[in-house]
Amino acid sequence: MNLNDYQTEFNKLIAQQSFSSDSHPQRNNTFSKFLDSGIPTKKWEAWRHTDLSFLNKNNFRVSRPDDSQIDSIDISNYKIANTYTIIIINGYFIEGSSVLPKELKVSTYTDKNNWNPKNKKENPFELLNASLSDSNIAIVIEPNASIEKPIHILFLCTGKDNLMINPQITMDISRSSSATIIEQYVSDTSSFFQNTSVFASIEKNASLNHIRIHSNSDETANISGLHVTQSDDSNYNYFQLVDGGALQRSDIYTDLEGKNATCSLSGLTLLDKKQHSATYITSDHIMPQCESSQNFKSVLNGHSSGVFNGRTIVREDSQKTNSKQSNKNLLLSDQAIMNSNPQLEIYADDVKCAHGSTTGALDNEALFYMQSRGINRKDSISLLIRGFVSELINDIKSEDLKNHLFTRFDRWLLNNNQ
Repeated sequence: MNLNDYQTEFNKLIAQQSFSSDSHPQRNNTFSKFLDSGIPTKKWEAWRHTDLSFLNKNNFRVSRPDDSQIDSIDISNYKIANTYTIIIINGYFIEGSSVLPKELKVSTYTDKNNWNPKNKKENPFELLNASLSDSNIAIVIEPNASIEKPIHILFLCTGKDNLMINPQITMDISRSSSATIIEQYVSDTSSFFQNTSVFASIEKNASLNHIRIHSNSDETANISGLHVTQSDDSNYNYFQLVDGGALQRSDIYTDLEGKNATCSLSGLTLLDKKQHSATYITSDHIMPQCESSQNFKSVLNGHSSGVFNGRTIVREDSQKTNSKQSNKNLLLSDQAIMNSNPQLEIYADDVKCAHGSTTGALDNEALFYMQSRGINRKDSISLLIRGFVSELINDIKSEDLKNHLFTRFDRWLLNNNQ
């Protein structure tokens, strides 16, 4: 697609009149900014390791409400046991898709006639999302509520057309509440482009466990922006699994705006063939006495490539900060490439901060030792890789979700250890 193609799709969306015309001025202004910036190229510092030719070589049309048909889809193929499931097909929320607890409220833009899509960063994909989004899903956990079962948001892309999907999700975790929210991205179509913006607010003494699973088909692009704000004594735990898609990029921004806030970010990337995945993180310590951690691992096979760019900012008044970063990468192929760049920006003096990064192949001495004890080479490789990734998955509290993630990992390992 070129910029004229995006202009055509924007005009179609406005003509659909599926949302309030009150948002037209804002959308036009935002789309003009997108046209001015254009799609990033490798000349852009933040995109120099990511090839976006997949988007340039393919044509996509914006999804419409009539693309959200569920009749011919077997949702049971994608469900996770013991969860509340919220179904979103081609960007549109399916009403009545699950019985939800009374403390959990879900609404869409149809409930808010004056809803205007938002963007927090002036990067091209957030501008594009704010311009083209006509699907807003708001999830609110009421004050003093504890949702025991995870809330599973299933993003399913389906159909024969190459769709461009731009949903916006807001998650409000009210004061002294706790919940687990799973975003799962799957597809039964060959090619599409999903550009998602998520805004999470965690209020005083609230807690959110947030899991993302990117398991789309091989010829898909999934780009997402995640913005998290935390108040006093709040807790945010994030984990992402990437094991599908031609192109995946996550831009994660966490703002620790309250004292004693804790933020733990982690992720596991499993790639093969020519897949590419990039994770860019900015953790901003705005108030004192906060803790943050970043722990990301990748296993790359074939001609795949990955990027980890973790940035932690400790502002001048953010004393007593405790922050650490770790990025470890395992290359199973001589053609696989990993770019790792952990960063610390520290403007306070009474802090504890550390970072580290390692990239390498399997340990030949460990392989030799295991084979000398009667374990064949294939099983030895599997044991080493499983030991490398188990730490992250074992930190998941839900046993059903943990089993689901290990099942996905075992399936990937079976296909990549022939």
